[in-house]
Amino acid sequence: MKTMPSFSRDHDFTEVDDGAPDFSAIARSPEFVRLRRRILWFVMPATLLFLMWYLSYVLLAAYAPEFMSQRVSDNITVGLLLGLSQFVTTVVIMLGYVRFAKRRIDPQTEQLRNRVDAVQ
Repeated sequence: MKTMPSFSRDHDFTEVDDGAPDFSAIARSPEFVRLRRRILWFVMPATLLFLMWYLSYVLLAAYAPEFMSQRVSDNITVGLLLGLSQFVTTVVIMLGYVRFAKRRIDPQTEQLRNRVDAVQ
């Protein structure tokens, strides 16, 4: 193994004999830790909000059937609209994450990749 300068400037990481970077050293680097935190900043609130919304729908279906069965039009009920809105919510979260990833995650990932490639 040969020691190469680290992209984090705080420590060196070793190159594995086959020429691959030391992924455990990269995972411990401040840049990677910041990247993971930024991802969690989006994922955790979005997941919690969606689970609360879904649980609300399930609880309404179980404990408020008269509300859920109210007709909005001939064959459309409040329960049907709320159920279909679960799909809409999923798509909105997915589109939000794609936008978030393109603007916030992808540039940092590219910088990290470039630093690792420059060290090799």
